Amino acid sequence: MSITYDILKELWETELNYKGTRVNIFGIPISKKHKKGSFSASVNRLKNNSLIKKDESGWFITTEGKQFLKNNKRFKNFTSPFPDKSPKNLLIIFDVPQDRRAERDWLRWQLRKFGYLMIQRSVWVGPSPLPLEFKKYIQDIKLKDCIKTFKLEKGYIFNH
Repeated sequence: MSITYDILKELWETELNYKGTRVNIFGIPISKKHKKGSFSASVNRLKNNSLIKKDESGWFITTEGKQFLKNNKRFKNFTSPFPDKSPKNLLIIFDVPQDRRAERDWLRWQLRKFGYLMIQRSVWVGPSPLPLEFKKYIQDIKLKDCIKTFKLEKGYIFNH
């Protein structure tokens, strides 16, 4: 989902330490490939928000971190119904408030999974129609009023 989620999940699930870093049973640090700067900034943010701490045995997740992780597990994971080369004919514009950052991050992650392309941070284009179950879920988590969709006459061609 996000680097924050990955770090917290890893600290919660990992039991072993080697030189202050939690490792798997083979002694290998378990982490997805993230840029060093992104990882360091995320660790500092997690520490400053009291979601993780470090002691003489290494880093560990705090009670607040576990609660954060539990709260963010509530989001559904939808499988993309779209073939890889589906026409990009639906424009999605959203404005999710800052205090609902987890929902906004989940929405961006899910749109990527559906094959959507980001035009700007909250403007995306991708295949249509969105799955009915996904649209119902958007309504259930109260994001419907934050999202506008526009059907494009022709498929969007991404020149990057």
